[in-house]
Formats: sequence, structure tokens, C-alpha cells
Amino acid sequence: MQRLLTALQNRLLGSLPHDDQTLLAPHLATVELERGRLLYDPGDRIDTVYFPHDGVISLMTLMENGAAIESATIGPEGALGLPAAAAARVSMSRAIVQTPVKASRISAIQLHEVWKKSPKLKELVERHSEALFGHAVQSVGCNALHSVEARFCRWLLTCHDRISADTIALTQEFLADMLGVQRTTVTAVARSLQEKGVIRYRRGVVDIIDRAGLEQLSCECYGVIKRNYQRLLPDQP
Repeated sequence: MQRLLTALQNRLLGSLPHDDQTLLAPHLATVELERGRLLYDPGDRIDTVYFPHDGVISLMTLMENGAAIESATIGPEGALGLPAAAAARVSMSRAIVQTPVKASRISAIQLHEVWKKSPKLKELVERHSEALFGHAVQSVGCNALHSVEARFCRWLLTCHDRISADTIALTQEFLADMLGVQRTTVTAVARSLQEKGVIRYRRGVVDIIDRAGLEQLSCECYGVIKRNYQRLLPDQP
């Protein structure tokens, strides 16, 4: 596997030493994951690890009554299921593809064999776990304390950081699940942001028009989470 040099590469894979990349190369497969695809549910054994190159995977916290809310997202900065490199794991959340994702896929067993030989991979697993935990912890406070509009702006910015376009195709139902609100609330907030000139909202599609404006309307959590990733993980923009 040659080093990936584009802005859409998976930065964890790209940061590994050449010898580690050589060990991984025979076991990596490139996959295209469609929006809405379910990868894991709570309790599922994590037998496959995904390294996104472009796009977003959401981690959803589920309640017994079927309610759900997003706790974290994974994109080219990280990997889904990475702790399984160290030992067998089961998923604690639902992992669902939020936008179309191109990723490198490897079995957890094969990744574990490389993990045993690679101090760098061991370090990345620890750092990634810390960054993802920090993301989830910040989301708890954000979901409880900040307005839906501010959280929607944070969510759009987080998604925009991980894709290669200014247009995000998402349904009202999907957005409502991400934010833990009713679809009517999503519609009202999206129209308000459109009136402020920061997005264009069409049925199932959000166009980001003014990113700087979104950053001003977002809560502090966007910056806190981003700085945490920059501190812990390699080559974060």
C-alpha cells in the first residue's frame, strides 16, 4: 500500500511507518459504503475495522424505546472498530453510514496481528480511543445544554470537515435522529439557517453557503472537539 497523499486519505493509515503499511497492505480491501448502511448494532462483535478515506460514519446511542441520538462521528481522521486491534470487542453503539463513504476494510483478527508487531499502531489505537471518548463526552454536554440550532451548525461543520463537497444529502428523518429531535424541529431550524444565509435547504439536501457564518452560529463544542483531535491524532487539519 503506497502512502496516501490527498486530503481525503485516511490519516491514521497514512501516518503509519512504511513497514507497518507493508504488513497491512495484503489484508486491506477498498469498499464503497452507501448512505444509511448499518455496520454495527450494540452488542455486535466487532470483526471488521473500517478506515474511511472520505465521508462520515455516525455512532448512535440507542434507548429501549427506540429513541436514538448521535454521540460521535468518524471520518478520515480515524477508524471504526479500532479498539478491536488490541483485543476482541463488541460494539457499544449503533454505527451507521451518514454520508457515502469510501473506506479501507480489514478484519479485526488481521489487524490484531499487525498490532502485536507495531508500537506505532498501538499508540494510535490508544490516542484514537482517547479522542473518540472526548468527542462523546463533549456531545453529552452539548446535547443537554445547547440549542438545536447551535448543535445543527456544529453537526454540519463536523460533516463538512470530512467530505469533499459543500452539499450534504440527508433526509429529515436522518437529521432528526442525529440531533434527537422531531422532524418538524429540523425543518424549522433549517429554514431559519437558510434565512440567515448560511445554508440552502432543499428536501433531503443541505448546501453549505457560508461556512464562516456557520462557525459563528455553532456552539463552542465544535472547536473543543476539533482541537482535541488535532492534539491527539496525526495530521489533523
